[in-house]
Amino acid sequence: MPKSADPHRRTTVPVAAPSRRRVLGAAAGAGAAVAAGGLGGTAVAAESAAAPPLLGTYDVVVIGSGAAGMTAALTAAKKGLSCVVVEKAPTFGGSAARSGAGIWLPNNSVIKAAGVPDTPAKAAQYLAAVVGDDVPADRQKAFLDHGPAMLSFVMANSPLRFRWMEGYSDYYPELPGGLPNGRSIEPDQFDGNVLGAELARLNPAYLATPPGMVVFSADYKWLALTAVSAKGLAVATECLARGTKAALLGQKPLTMGQALAGGLRAGLLSAGVPVWLDTPLTDLHLENGAVTGAVVTRAGAPGLLRARRGVIVGSGGFEHNAAMREQYQEPPVAHWSVGAKENTGDGIRAGQRAGADVALMDDAWWGPAIATPGQPWFCLAERTLPGGLLVNAAGARFVNEAGPYSDVVHTMYERDTPSARHIPAWLIVDQNYRNRYLFKDIVPTFPFPADWYDAGAVHKAWSLDALASAIGVPAGALRATVDRFNSLARQGDDADFGRGDSAYDHYYTDPSVQPNSCLAPLWLPPYYALRIVPGDLGTKGGLLTDARARVLRPDGSVIRGLYAAGNASAAVMGRSYAGAGSTIGPAMTFGYVAALDLAGAL
Repeated sequence: MPKSADPHRRTTVPVAAPSRRRVLGAAAGAGAAVAAGGLGGTAVAAESAAAPPLLGTYDVVVIGSGAAGMTAALTAAKKGLSCVVVEKAPTFGGSAARSGAGIWLPNNSVIKAAGVPDTPAKAAQYLAAVVGDDVPADRQKAFLDHGPAMLSFVMANSPLRFRWMEGYSDYYPELPGGLPNGRSIEPDQFDGNVLGAELARLNPAYLATPPGMVVFSADYKWLALTAVSAKGLAVATECLARGTKAALLGQKPLTMGQALAGGLRAGLLSAGVPVWLDTPLTDLHLENGAVTGAVVTRAGAPGLLRARRGVIVGSGGFEHNAAMREQYQEPPVAHWSVGAKENTGDGIRAGQRAGADVALMDDAWWGPAIATPGQPWFCLAERTLPGGLLVNAAGARFVNEAGPYSDVVHTMYERDTPSARHIPAWLIVDQNYRNRYLFKDIVPTFPFPADWYDAGAVHKAWSLDALASAIGVPAGALRATVDRFNSLARQGDDADFGRGDSAYDHYYTDPSVQPNSCLAPLWLPPYYALRIVPGDLGTKGGLLTDARARVLRPDGSVIRGLYAAGNASAAVMGRSYAGAGSTIGPAMTFGYVAALDLAGAL
């Protein structure tokens, strides 16, 4: 077990219920002085006796220029407060800019206008069923109450507009209040020309859009099917038409996370909010127990930014801090994150030194990933499309491959023991699968890159026995597993793991495959095995906050002047994942809430 981890391991739950773990135990959260000391910091942030040179004084100082930080800064500015955003990276946007920018936000004006049959009662019932008692009810209520107003505020004060991701089901639509057609939205197309010179400082996307095309997140499910689906081909044609139109108009079209980050930055430009890049947080500044500013490094030298009202920490998680992951998380410690590389827990550590409590530090926004060279590939469609299955080191299936991606990795950790290894797992597919579907950005029939083979990310063989030998699993077991899977696939009923029982399972699938679009047999050599590891979109644990986004001490008292939102705070989703955009929706909402509280407008 990792140091300071919860002594209770996850337990397996029925397929229909969201996978959850216990809240981080007292050993990890209690005693902020011990936690901070374990990270090489002092027990409590230094008071103002030896403050560095003053760089400026603002009503609000925001740490981080991701979705949480920029929403907070925009809100503060429009409520009449002076504000500055400091960003560690040489670019703005953080992990949000790299993302697909799905936003899970019940009862917002965009889905209501689209006719989505959501209600506050349904949303509250569903979120409570997903999160359980991992998160206090008043925090859940604050998210649901303020989310719609936040989105309307953002649209009124930036160029951002949004689209409903029709058909992208809530992740547990069978639970009370769940919606099979989904609540998630994404940014509409945005012209990057609005940003002027700032466009060059936008953090690049995780996966670049194909040249000449304008692609929305909701398009990818169809682009994966272009070779086998008339609708897939129509969507690809539409993406190309959008790109052609934008080029003719002289636009620089942005979608997904690029649009979200770019649109928020445009709002800040209009509001006159400065964003200081290459300016990492060093520590929080305290006076009489209250946070009154932030110590940062600016142009290579330390300086103090005073905050008359408070500091909002939106600096992301600690996914790229190996020491923190080793301290808090289960072995094997994951290092296959697609979060922004600058996310090393700086804001969380500074909050701990100021006396803050933390929670959910052993968890992350997990998803099966392939450790491809350069950066890991976070698998969405690939593990769900018919004609593939996941096996462990014994060559046996162990999970519904099409279930919510966080649950798949939770199961990998739950069941991984020295005698039954589930990390890594293997995604087994055949040539029929490769002939039909896009894989990452590799078009159907095209080979996997040679460096994938060199890195051990993929293996290929002309028989299942030879493939088993290549990946070190028992050949007889793998053959038996594939035979059993093929039998279930032909029947269209996964009696073993319920793949296809949920509406969510069918989102990234092939409607032409019947009777179950999730299931197809493997029959055409050669066969492939792709090494699956526990990837993540970012860590889920951080500073413990209340319903007003105020940071709390272990005794429940409020640290005056300190707020947190996004992955720097413990997630309102607890150990589960309500739907696509359960990271960004709450991040923006609690950034908004924090700024409203500082403005006295909550």
